[in-house]
Amino acid sequence: MPHIALPDETPGIAGLFAFRPETAGPLTALAETLLRGPNSLSRGERELIAAYVSSLNACRFCASSHAAFAAAQLPEGRQLVDQVCADPHTAPVSPKLGALLRIAASVQRDGRSVSEDEVAAARKEGATDVEIHDTVLIAAAFCMFNRYVDGLAATVPEDPAAYAAMAERIVTHGYGSTVSG
Repeated sequence: MPHIALPDETPGIAGLFAFRPETAGPLTALAETLLRGPNSLSRGERELIAAYVSSLNACRFCASSHAAFAAAQLPEGRQLVDQVCADPHTAPVSPKLGALLRIAASVQRDGRSVSEDEVAAARKEGATDVEIHDTVLIAAAFCMFNRYVDGLAATVPEDPAAYAAMAERIVTHGYGSTVSG
């Protein structure tokens, strides 16, 4: 049960957005830019970073929803998402994505723990400065989103079909659809 009275039964962050639409706009714009905007990392890869960080933070709603969003946009689907969240070191991802996931994990622990060696390793695997920047910002933003959702005890759907429906809406219409309906 949420810690505050929300206007409806909408689960997760969308219910919180309905409560405070004036904060929802900038947060939604940030998610749209980071996860769906032009980038050399695919939308699926960026969603995978968000799902991985959310799983490290044990945020059930965000880990489940972004795992569904990533799976819907990656050719390898849910199997890859589950492998990354279980152990990114053995998951069959590109060396570049593996290096970026290591950076994301460091941000999740403490932003100051991102090392020059991790950044150099990502660059060695072909990561650009924009990809490194966006990985750090996705990881940092999802630490905030995870704490927002969990800190207010947002409703978490139990049915996996709920996450599949959210994924269809996000993949088709983007993050603005979480504010408008």
